[in-house]
Parts: sequence; structure tokens; C-alpha cells
Amino acid sequence: MNTVACQLSRTLCVFVLTAFACIQTAGAQSDALSLEDVVSLKRVSDVRLSPDDDQIAYLLSVPRLLYEDDDGRAYRELHIVNFDGVSRPYVTGEIEISSIAWSVTGESLYFLAQRDPEAKFNSLFEISTAGGEAVEKFTHVNSISSIYPAPDGKRIAFLAADAPPERKEELELKGFKAVVYEESVPETRVWILDLDNNEARMQDLPGSASALTWAPDGGRYAVALAPTPLIDDSYTSRDIYIVDPASSKVLSQIGSVGKLGRFEFSPDGEQIAYIGSVDINDPNEGRLYLAATSGGDRQDLVPEYAGHVTDFAWQDNTRIRWLGRRGVWTEWSTASTSTANAPGTAPADGPILRVVDTSAGKDVAAAIADTPEHPQEVFLLRDGEAPYTARDGLELEAVLIHPFNKKRGGNPLIVFAHGGPEAHHSNGWMSGYSQPGQVMAAEGYAVIYPNYRGSTGRGVYFSKLGQNDYAEEEFNDLVDAKRHLVENGLADPQRVGISGGSYGGYASMWGATALSEEYAAAVAFVGISNQVSKFGTGDIPYEMYNVHSRAWPWDDWMWMLKRSPVYHADKAKTPLLIMHGDQDPRVHPSQSLEMYRHVKLRTDTPVRLVFYPGEQHGNRNTAATYDYALRFKRWMDHYLKGPGGEPPPYEIDHASRLDDSDD
Repeated sequence: MNTVACQLSRTLCVFVLTAFACIQTAGAQSDALSLEDVVSLKRVSDVRLSPDDDQIAYLLSVPRLLYEDDDGRAYRELHIVNFDGVSRPYVTGEIEISSIAWSVTGESLYFLAQRDPEAKFNSLFEISTAGGEAVEKFTHVNSISSIYPAPDGKRIAFLAADAPPERKEELELKGFKAVVYEESVPETRVWILDLDNNEARMQDLPGSASALTWAPDGGRYAVALAPTPLIDDSYTSRDIYIVDPASSKVLSQIGSVGKLGRFEFSPDGEQIAYIGSVDINDPNEGRLYLAATSGGDRQDLVPEYAGHVTDFAWQDNTRIRWLGRRGVWTEWSTASTSTANAPGTAPADGPILRVVDTSAGKDVAAAIADTPEHPQEVFLLRDGEAPYTARDGLELEAVLIHPFNKKRGGNPLIVFAHGGPEAHHSNGWMSGYSQPGQVMAAEGYAVIYPNYRGSTGRGVYFSKLGQNDYAEEEFNDLVDAKRHLVENGLADPQRVGISGGSYGGYASMWGATALSEEYAAAVAFVGISNQVSKFGTGDIPYEMYNVHSRAWPWDDWMWMLKRSPVYHADKAKTPLLIMHGDQDPRVHPSQSLEMYRHVKLRTDTPVRLVFYPGEQHGNRNTAATYDYALRFKRWMDHYLKGPGGEPPPYEIDHASRLDDSDD
């Protein structure tokens, strides 16, 4: 892969501790990554550094065996690795652990799981690091979403939605299944569990909770509350409240605006650091702020940072370590709380750090990181080509995977557009089920992941460049990435495909219609086809207004419609494969149906629509991820390398593989 990532401080050493992100099933005899390899890959999904700084607990996502296991999401196992890289399994097998936390002493771990297949909800368990069976500690009236042990070791705060209505299942059996849209979504409450008497007490708070952290003395906690449990409010209207757990009294409110990230008390409990937004129109939380716990003005600790802060940890009362994404790299740096900090030199190499876990006074940190050659793994931290230019002169970045044969010229090309658009590609592990870059490169494709305008990782100004300008320059940037590779002899202009999910699905539908002359194939996943009806059918209209459109449809109906792929469907000459989860609340499945129907009615261009039952905004179940990957690859192969013309058969021969697994 070409381009550039993670600047670590000069005194920081990075060690890979485990090697468990491995292939679960036997792949081909060659070294080339297969689609089956990609969807069967084990990945580290959570890390927690122990209080005594000598080991790291982590969750390992283990996909279900294709054609053998029953349908479902990946299992999530609990493992612990020491600083010598020796890893031990603690809770493994057919289990889905959703949250982990160390006890205050470090002698045990708490975790959430539903170990009894007949149980309605998950339970809180504790397991000793010395070994032995996990002990069930508590079961609530609904599933617990996250846990936060108090510093005194005697209490655990947890978040859980309100209990379901009485006799709900019995009534459903009688046919009473009506759902009141949005109004029936339950509030998420804060509960305090007393470990001595095993009783939980609900906190009476003004809103729906989503995250929590304790003050170091345990006398207060900070909690993120939104006015309602709706996803739109969680994006646009959350704030940090300081609460007395004994009385549930709100002591102060920080006053965050726009999107909100993680937050944490200073070691002395007098300040709160948090990742927030510049204003309500900031597309993504990414600034590191400091405020007194009593409220008042906030301080931007890295005000000129041309990237986005994604994680942090207090080092002491005057210094904060922070993780940032700048360009296609990441950096782990330190900021003083007493002054504004200069961003420093832009990073230019290193692994891509995704998550970091440490605490005040420690000179080590646990991290999840990856590289172009290795997927997400446990890391221990101790104290490409030149950018291409858009047609309007804006300098842009992208990650490029060269075809395996390194052939110059004549290569088919796939352009992968990320979603958001407040997201970006980093120069790490690039292959997932919906964007299997390394698989395609192994078969002779050039693959590019552009960070078009509106992406994060380049500061707030850059991330706002696509606002109030749906589709236009944003998606022209994708075309300019393609043309850059063509001009440099890396791609065949007649064999270019485009694909992406969510906003990337919007880009793919736009590429197949308004920019159809640029692409020979398109695969759109959970994509937006009609910006007018999107406002009326999705669950984030205020987020769309504040950070994307900056206008309502009724301000100018035709402006909004002209930024919609359905408006340009009559121009479609690009064969289009559309895929969507039929339970998607973010981009309603009707968006894909509209696109399919318009292309079908107004052109003779090949178009196919695939729905995935039970899936939402992206596929989670192993079989659905594999089926998607197979259909994506077959569509691209057929139109970029194969005969083209009529679509390939719609069936996937899963039945024969099922028979093979029985043998």
C-alpha cells in the first residue's frame, strides 16, 4: 500500500503482544487472501490494561464457521495476555461477551454475557485471573449495555434500558405486536449495583444515558445524557453531567455542543477532559477540550490540529496523552493542560492505532492497532505516493493497493468510497467483507481508497467542505482519484468500478447515474438514492441537517432532488448491484428500492437488488457478510474482467458447500 501513518513519540516503543487475528478456516494454497479468509478472520475488538500494569485483557471476535455453525454474529471471547506476549484464554467457545472491566485490585475481571441460551437477558459475571469458572454476580430486568466499577471496589455502575412492558411475550403470542414508532424506544438508565447486598438502585437523571466515568474518589460520576433515547439526539444533543451517586443530584453540566466523544476526570477530580465538536455544524467530534467539573468555559488543548482526536488518557493533573488521526496515519502525543499545544510534525509511518487504554501515572498503554499487512491486534505502547490534486486545486489523500502482479497500465480499478462522509481511510489493514481490497489486488485489480472532501483526519475546515453541496465536488474527488491513477499508468479508464456503503453507497449510486460515463460497474450498499425521501424515512434528520445538507428539503425541493441519484437514473449506463439490510433504521431499505425501480423503469441497464433479512445498517451475521462479499466480487469480475452484458446468475451455490461441510 502507498501513502503515509502513525507518528509515535520518539521515546515510545511499540510491541505486538498477540498473534490471534488469524485465519480460522483453511484458505487456498497460495498466499493470496480469499473472501472466505476475510470473513473468517479473528480480530481483537477491545483491550483493558490491568491496574497493576502487567497484563492486558482483550476480547477476540471469532466469526462463526461458514456452512457449519448456525446463523449469527461473531462470538466474542475473553483472553488475557502478559507483557511477554503469552496469552491465555479465559472464557471461550460459543459466547458473545459484550463488555469487560477489571476489578479495582486487578485480581479479577467483570464481563457481560448471556451464557444460558434460555435466558432473556445478559448477566454480569466475575472471573478470577488465577483461573477457575466465572461466577454470575447479577441479572437485571433488561440487558446491561456497559459496566463501570467504582474506585472503592464495592459498587458497579451500569447502563441498561427500561424493562420491557409486562407480559410482552405473552401478548405477542396473542398477536398484539403493534410498535409505536420512536415513542416506544426505552430510555437507558444509570444503575448503581451494591456488590455487598447485590441490589441495584436506579439514578433519577434528566435524560437517556450512553457513557459514564467515575471521579477518582468515587464520590461523583460523569455521565453523557441526551434528551431522548433516539439516535438523532445522541448525535446532536448529548452533554456531560456531573452527578452525586448517593442522591442522583446533578451537580453541574459541562455544556458540550454538537457531537460528543469520550470524557474522563483528571486525577485530582477537578477537571474533565473530553472529545467534542467546535459547534453544532461540526461533522465529527475530534477536538480535545478541558473544562472545570463545575462547568464554565472550555479550553481547546490542540486548537490548530489538522486532524481529529479519537482517544486520550490523563498522564497527571497537568498532561494528557491523546490519540489523533491525521491524514492516513495516527499519532500518540501529549498535551499540556496549562497552555494551547501546537500539533507538531505530521506523522508519516507506523501502525494505525485504533484504541488506547491506560490511566494516570502509568508509562505503558494497551492498544488495538493494525498495519497494511496485519489486521487488528493487541499492541503494548511504551513511554505511499504523493497526494493527488482535485480539479479545483484541493490536495487530497488516498490509500492505494497495487495489483499483485504490479503490472503498469491496463489494470481494472476499484474505487472504494467511505461512508459518513465524516470518516476516513487510514493506511492500515484495509480488507473487510464489503471492501475486500487485498483480495481484489491479489487478482490483478488496482484498489484505491480516497479521502474525499468532507472526510475526517484533516481538521474541521476540511470536514465541512462538502456541507450544503451534496454529491457535487465530493464525488468529483473520487473521479479525480481515478483519473490520477489513469494518468500515471496504473488503471484502465474503461474498466473502473465504484463501491461503498451508506454515504459511500450514495457515492456509488451517483457514480452509476450522474457520473455513469466514469464507471463500468457499481456496487451500492445501504446507500442513499433520494435526499428528499431520506429526510422522511431515516432516523437522523437533525444530524443530516446540521452537518450535511445545512438545508431542509422544503427550503428548495428541486435542489435536494437534483442531488439525488434517482433524479439522474435515466443517465444510468453503469451496471448497478444494490444490497441492503431490510431492518436498516439509518438509511431505510426503501432508498435501495427507489434506486432499483427508477433504473429498471427508465433504462435497459443491468440492475439487481438484494435484501438481507434481519440485517441493519451493515451486515453482522457471518453468512450475510460472506454472501455480500461473493456477490460484490462476482459483479466486479463480470463487468470489469469478464464478458459484461447481461448480469451474472443471481443464485449463489451455497447448497453444495453445505453438503461439503456435512462430510
